[in-house]
Amino acid sequence: MARSLIRLMRPHQWIKNGFIFLGLVFGHGWEDASLVSEVLALFAAFCLVSSAVYVMNDIADRGADRLHPAKRSRPLAQGEIGVSSAVALCVALALAGLALAAVVSLSALLIAAAYVALNFAYSAGLKHVAILDVFMISGGFMLRILAGTAGVGIAPSKWLLLCGLMLTLFLGFGKRRAELLALTENGNSDGAAGQRAALEGYSMALLDRLITVSVAGAAIGYALYTMDAQTIALHGTDRLIFTVPFVLYGLFRYLRVMYSKGGGGDPAWELLHDPHLIAATAGWLGTTGWFLSG
Repeated sequence: MARSLIRLMRPHQWIKNGFIFLGLVFGHGWEDASLVSEVLALFAAFCLVSSAVYVMNDIADRGADRLHPAKRSRPLAQGEIGVSSAVALCVALALAGLALAAVVSLSALLIAAAYVALNFAYSAGLKHVAILDVFMISGGFMLRILAGTAGVGIAPSKWLLLCGLMLTLFLGFGKRRAELLALTENGNSDGAAGQRAALEGYSMALLDRLITVSVAGAAIGYALYTMDAQTIALHGTDRLIFTVPFVLYGLFRYLRVMYSKGGGGDPAWELLHDPHLIAATAGWLGTTGWFLSG
């Protein structure tokens, strides 16, 4: 039972809450110990509320998940956990996360509450609207960035929000492509609507174009950010441009994972298990930290 509850919470997805630390890094907030502790508290808060959201999604999707070749093994779909237990866990996680955010600041609480509300609307039906569904997922990441900036008194960077938007749209459309591909390979392309209604509004050709636009926007946006005069003035260095190769390699590697290996269905899993993505991320973090601290 305990293992099933942990699986239901999907702790491996907590890596997505790392977006909360972007403001700390690029706003030089790591120099303030109290600010670091507040951001760490918000990271924990979003781990709780994001797990609540995953539980909420699994409750809503349990019927469709039983028909899905991969998702049928989820605890609710398998019947390992009852709906009442899942609802209780969802409410407890959400309340605990919101309470922890409230300890940090009122702004943090409002952002965390907006995250829960956004995902409730997503689960309630907006996830079935093609393109809007991915924008709503991306909106959740934007709220993570805002939590780590506005939630602790750091002015959010427009560049940071733009790059985050384009990157998460890229990952979101890549996830939809993997889902559509999986259904097609299982001979269920005509039944895509039965698995996720939004897939009915997508085609491989459309998703490939959306992926191309969003990955290009992420790459170009980040490159322009590193060369921006305000960026150089804020950080006191023009060397951030040398972190661009790590970003490009990570993006290109992820494209290869999607197109050559049929991956992309679970971005968190790919990031935690693909050695090339791990190396690119480590290289980017290492060089960024070196340049900003120097």
